[in-house]
Amino acid sequence: MYQDNGKPTILGDCILLIISIIINSLGNALTVSLNLGSALWTASAVNMSHLFHMNLGNILLLEGIAVILANAVLLREIDWHRMLGNILFMVPFSYLVSGIAQLLTVFHIQHLSLIPSVILDIVGVMMIGCGISIYQRINLILHPNDDLMQILRFKFLHGNAVTASLTAFITPITIIAICFLIQRHIWAVNIGTVVALLFQGTFIALSDRYVFRKLKHQRL
Repeated sequence: MYQDNGKPTILGDCILLIISIIINSLGNALTVSLNLGSALWTASAVNMSHLFHMNLGNILLLEGIAVILANAVLLREIDWHRMLGNILFMVPFSYLVSGIAQLLTVFHIQHLSLIPSVILDIVGVMMIGCGISIYQRINLILHPNDDLMQILRFKFLHGNAVTASLTAFITPITIIAICFLIQRHIWAVNIGTVVALLFQGTFIALSDRYVFRKLKHQRL
């Protein structure tokens, strides 16, 4: 899976990318199903899906398109290759999260007692950080939300994953606040959201060090 110089082969890149998407999708779906707090971008999409009475997958897709345009503004260029990669990542990912979340409710995990629910929710947030770490290091194609963090991290914040993560979260926090002001109700925001806000950047940085340790950041 790796070349002699330590970089992944093309097949290795593809295998790691698929693994990372599955890990991230499952982590997001876990947090949505448990309703104990999702990662902030997912939480913002859940609240918008309630506000507009739309399927979560469709909202995730539309949110991603908006972030693609914001990324182009930050980069001050239209990078069609990058934008196409964002879309290729985002479409299956959006509907994987929605589909797996619906599937998990069949197993009634939302009815677990508080302690195992909280543990599972935190595991879900950790899985999201792990998945992000893997595909950001591959840097072949990225979800636009994580591409935003990557742009902030390496273009503006000297490679600091924690600061970049917190900065990128300003937008979904604003979306959640607006949805709350309109609906007077909030979804998918709980202990897991706080964990994601405070520690997702840390989970990403730790995964950079300990998950697939030979895999370094590429194509920056």
